[in-house]
Amino acid sequence: MIFKDLSFLENLKAKELLKFISSKRKRKSDKKLFRSNMMLNPLNLKHLNKIDNLPADVITLNLEDGISKNRKKEALYKIAVFLSNLESSNSFIVVRVNPLDEGGEEEIKFLNDFSFDAVRVSKIKTPFDIEKALKLISLDKELHISLETKEAFRDIPSLKIDKRLTAANLGILDLLNSLGLSQSILNLNNPTIDYILSKFLIDCKIADIYPFSFMYQDYKNTKEFEKWCLKEKEMGYNAKACLGPAQVEIANRVFGFDEKELKKAKYIVEKFEEMRDKNINGFMDEKFGFIDEPIYKDALLVLEKYGK
Repeated sequence: MIFKDLSFLENLKAKELLKFISSKRKRKSDKKLFRSNMMLNPLNLKHLNKIDNLPADVITLNLEDGISKNRKKEALYKIAVFLSNLESSNSFIVVRVNPLDEGGEEEIKFLNDFSFDAVRVSKIKTPFDIEKALKLISLDKELHISLETKEAFRDIPSLKIDKRLTAANLGILDLLNSLGLSQSILNLNNPTIDYILSKFLIDCKIADIYPFSFMYQDYKNTKEFEKWCLKEKEMGYNAKACLGPAQVEIANRVFGFDEKELKKAKYIVEKFEEMRDKNINGFMDEKFGFIDEPIYKDALLVLEKYGK
């Protein structure tokens, strides 16, 4: 916890929060393997107070959806208080701001001096929006985007105009609305949803943007949430947005460390390199059949995924 007692922050007006802003700075996160991205409402002080020690790989402090217009300033200042008193965190911390022309620009300027890892910008449509956001965000922070408009979905690779754009979050409900499609098609066996998930994943991979799959809203239905995670893992995803600790536990487990996969990859890499030293680049192996350079490269990807 950041504060032992939260009572001094309760019932304060927005401007009164400013006097509790400190100058502490957490170090930049070096976390690379993302499995879960947990959304938190900054109006909830108890949630904010735990951002130093939550199991989620990514924590997104949300200033957009779910925060009414008359409380956005309060939410912004509460984020500032907790970030400025945060010395360390197990998670990669992101602040999700409003669209740039709906308060996001001012939010970024206010937050730039605080210590966190990335700004997430909503309602991106074109590379121009990316350029505008990058000019606003301090150089020590990454840019994440919410992919929720048909314009952005049409050509995701064109958005990668700078290496600081590192991740995209599929905002599937807003995207369906932008496409004129009903949310009723959002189920496990719908071919249109399969196409959306596939296109988003592949386009992000082409652009070297880390793809986070969409947030499943029915947080009590953990069985179906796990089915979505298993489906998306099979498709090639490594991470999913989460609502609450139960979803985080499932996402971390499904997308997490696979000892069998890692052991196989290590074996293939060692075997291939041993044979390559003998000028043999393709051979039959008693454990895994025919091994050649494409099999070897896939094994290297597995080792890279786990940071080995």
